[in-house]
Amino acid sequence: MNVHHSIEKERWEGLSFADQLGNIGSELSRMRSARNLGDYEKAFERALALIDLTRSDRRWRSVSKLKELSRLRETLADAFSGGSAYGSDLQGLDNYLYSFALAARLKK
Repeated sequence: MNVHHSIEKERWEGLSFADQLGNIGSELSRMRSARNLGDYEKAFERALALIDLTRSDRRWRSVSKLKELSRLRETLADAFSGGSAYGSDLQGLDNYLYSFALAARLKK
Protein backbone atom coordinates (compact mmCIF):
# COMPACT_ATOMS: atom_id res chain seq x y z
CA MET A 1 0.00 0.00 0.00
CA ASN A 2 1.47 3.35 -0.98
CA VAL A 3 1.32 6.47 1.18
CA HIS A 4 -1.29 8.14 -1.04
CA HIS A 5 -3.58 5.12 -0.71
CA SER A 6 -3.26 5.00 3.09
CA ILE A 7 -4.01 8.74 3.40
CA GLU A 8 -6.98 8.33 1.08
CA LYS A 9 -8.22 5.34 3.08
CA GLU A 10 -7.98 7.30 6.33
CA ARG A 11 -9.87 10.25 4.85
CA TRP A 12 -12.42 7.97 3.17
CA GLU A 13 -13.19 6.21 6.45
CA GLY A 14 -14.01 9.59 7.99
CA LEU A 15 -16.98 9.96 5.64
CA SER A 16 -20.49 8.71 6.34
CA PHE A 17 -21.94 5.80 4.35
CA ALA A 18 -24.11 8.25 2.39
CA ASP A 19 -21.07 10.43 1.61
CA GLN A 20 -19.08 7.42 0.44
CA LEU A 21 -21.85 6.19 -1.87
CA GLY A 22 -22.46 9.72 -3.11
CA ASN A 23 -18.80 9.97 -4.09
CA ILE A 24 -19.02 6.64 -5.88
CA GLY A 25 -21.98 8.13 -7.72
CA SER A 26 -19.77 11.02 -8.83
CA GLU A 27 -17.50 8.53 -10.58
CA LEU A 28 -20.52 7.02 -12.31
CA SER A 29 -21.48 10.48 -13.50
CA ARG A 30 -17.95 10.87 -14.85
CA MET A 31 -18.35 7.56 -16.68
CA ARG A 32 -21.61 8.72 -18.23
CA SER A 33 -20.12 12.00 -19.42
CA ALA A 34 -16.74 10.61 -20.55
CA ARG A 35 -15.79 11.77 -24.03
CA ASN A 36 -13.39 8.93 -24.72
CA LEU A 37 -12.79 5.32 -23.74
CA GLY A 38 -9.74 6.16 -21.60
CA ASP A 39 -11.67 8.55 -19.37
CA TYR A 40 -14.56 6.08 -19.18
CA GLU A 41 -12.26 3.27 -18.04
CA LYS A 42 -10.46 5.49 -15.49
CA ALA A 43 -13.76 6.52 -13.92
CA PHE A 44 -14.85 2.85 -13.84
CA GLU A 45 -11.63 1.79 -12.13
CA ARG A 46 -11.91 4.65 -9.65
CA ALA A 47 -15.52 3.71 -8.85
CA LEU A 48 -14.46 0.10 -8.20
CA ALA A 49 -11.60 1.30 -5.98
CA LEU A 50 -13.99 3.47 -3.97
CA ILE A 51 -16.44 0.59 -3.59
CA ASP A 52 -13.57 -1.57 -2.34
CA LEU A 53 -12.50 1.15 0.12
CA THR A 54 -16.07 1.32 1.38
CA ARG A 55 -16.25 -2.47 1.74
CA SER A 56 -13.03 -2.42 3.76
CA ASP A 57 -14.38 0.23 6.15
CA ARG A 58 -14.88 -1.59 9.47
CA ARG A 59 -18.00 0.44 10.26
CA TRP A 60 -19.92 -1.26 7.45
CA ARG A 61 -19.31 -4.85 8.50
CA SER A 62 -22.96 -5.81 8.77
CA VAL A 63 -24.09 -8.52 6.38
CA SER A 64 -26.67 -6.21 4.80
CA LYS A 65 -24.15 -3.43 4.06
CA LEU A 66 -21.54 -5.84 2.71
CA LYS A 67 -24.19 -7.50 0.54
CA GLU A 68 -25.34 -4.12 -0.78
CA LEU A 69 -21.78 -3.06 -1.60
CA SER A 70 -21.00 -6.39 -3.25
CA ARG A 71 -24.14 -6.11 -5.39
CA LEU A 72 -23.24 -2.56 -6.31
CA ARG A 73 -19.79 -3.68 -7.47
CA GLU A 74 -21.21 -6.58 -9.45
CA THR A 75 -23.93 -4.42 -11.02
CA LEU A 76 -21.41 -1.74 -11.96
CA ALA A 77 -19.20 -4.33 -13.62
CA ASP A 78 -22.25 -5.62 -15.51
CA ALA A 79 -23.16 -2.12 -16.69
CA PHE A 80 -19.56 -1.51 -17.76
CA SER A 81 -19.62 -4.64 -19.89
CA GLY A 82 -22.94 -3.81 -21.55
CA GLY A 83 -25.46 -5.12 -19.02
CA SER A 84 -25.67 -8.58 -20.51
CA ALA A 85 -25.86 -10.47 -17.18
CA TYR A 86 -28.41 -8.36 -15.27
CA GLY A 87 -29.53 -5.68 -17.70
CA SER A 88 -27.69 -3.07 -15.63
CA ASP A 89 -27.12 0.41 -16.96
CA LEU A 90 -25.25 3.45 -15.71
CA GLN A 91 -28.37 5.61 -15.58
CA GLY A 92 -30.07 3.25 -13.15
CA LEU A 93 -26.98 3.06 -10.93
CA ASP A 94 -26.57 6.82 -11.11
CA ASN A 95 -30.18 7.29 -9.96
CA TYR A 96 -29.65 4.85 -7.08
CA LEU A 97 -26.46 6.54 -5.89
CA TYR A 98 -27.86 10.05 -6.33
CA SER A 99 -30.21 9.43 -3.41
CA PHE A 100 -27.20 8.86 -1.15
CA ALA A 101 -25.52 12.04 -2.37
CA LEU A 102 -28.71 13.96 -1.69
CA ALA A 103 -29.07 12.44 1.79
CA ALA A 104 -25.47 13.30 2.61
CA ARG A 105 -25.98 16.87 1.42
CA LEU A 106 -29.15 17.32 3.45
CA LYS A 107 -27.36 16.22 6.65
CA LYS A 108 -24.73 18.95 6.29
